[in-house]
Amino acid sequence: MRKTIFIHAITRFIADRIMKKYILFFALGCFSLGALANPKLASKQQIGMFKNSKTCVVLESGNINYNVFIKDAVQKYWKSTDFEFIDQPEFEKRRYDSKYSFLVLMKSVYDKDPGGVSYNCLNLVLGDAAIDMTDMPELCSIPLSYSNDNNIDYGYTIPAIVKFIQKHARNLEFKRTLISLQGLKYYNGSEGFKDKVLLLNKDLMAPDADSYEKIKAVYPYYYKLFSISEIQAEIASNPSNALFNLHVGPLKDSGAGKCFEMIFDVEGNLYYYNFRKVTNENKDGFNLKDFKHIR
Repeated sequence: MRKTIFIHAITRFIADRIMKKYILFFALGCFSLGALANPKLASKQQIGMFKNSKTCVVLESGNINYNVFIKDAVQKYWKSTDFEFIDQPEFEKRRYDSKYSFLVLMKSVYDKDPGGVSYNCLNLVLGDAAIDMTDMPELCSIPLSYSNDNNIDYGYTIPAIVKFIQKHARNLEFKRTLISLQGLKYYNGSEGFKDKVLLLNKDLMAPDADSYEKIKAVYPYYYKLFSISEIQAEIASNPSNALFNLHVGPLKDSGAGKCFEMIFDVEGNLYYYNFRKVTNENKDGFNLKDFKHIR
């Protein structure tokens, strides 16, 4: 009897040690994943505050084309909250007040990039006492261009992005934990590609995927390699069966930084999000690995 009790005690001790080991491993794993996620993500309470906020759309002082695109898209498609257009000085006055949320263009540096490469991102943030505006509680951030790139070729994507940001904010209400771990890659894995035509900018393809012959070996669905003007014309007709890629990459005279690939439909659904470091061996542009991820 004593022997049986002793054996049970030893068994319980070993089981407890194993359980503690796995709990510690799980906790460390979550911390590691959390550390890789965006630390500025709004809390559940702040997400609820956004729903009752007034959204201030911050216009740029020196970017008239951007202002035209964002004003048109918000006026047509912003449904989540009341909104108002403001200038940057007014943003500085209001940004500490949590009764406001802000749709604002910000310069962002990812992963403490040692090269100091920054990107223009369209952010939805909540008013907050943070001294640095990049520390404001964030509901969504979409890279649009390198910060030293004055082109606005992404203008045709703004309506879809404005729609997506609102959908993403609603998803945060119920799926914040998953999104905090996965970021925008939460939306990857869609099977919708087989029923859609994928519109790709032929001038923004990586060398390993710059022709129909190279692509057809790995991607079985319908796609078109178009010029930017052809894509803009297609999107203007509001096609329900089309997907299009927003590519953000370095200027041609710079190999530094990252490139981002995002695939949207005109309804503001995000089908694919990925980014990678650009190197001499891993050239800028939508590449065959991207095709393998979405097939």
